[in-house]
Amino acid sequence: MANTASAKKAARKIARRTAVNKARKSRVRTFLRRVEEAIGSGDQAAAAVALRSAEPELMRAAQKGVVHKNTASRKVSRLAHRIKALSA
Repeated sequence: MANTASAKKAARKIARRTAVNKARKSRVRTFLRRVEEAIGSGDQAAAAVALRSAEPELMRAAQKGVVHKNTASRKVSRLAHRIKALSA
């Protein structure tokens, strides 16, 4: 348990930040799931729309440090590639 006032404050800050990060990560997963479902249904137009809404969410999470920048870029790239493959 935190003993000093600064350690107690740090613990409060960590708890708040953790809650924010969990919410952000959950939001990103929801957007990614929507893209995955659209790809699974085979609807390229819906998948493209879902990706366009998911990409800024992923990049925002990367910018805030919830996920790594390269991880976010890789996910967007792979999803875009899979959506493009639907037309073939």
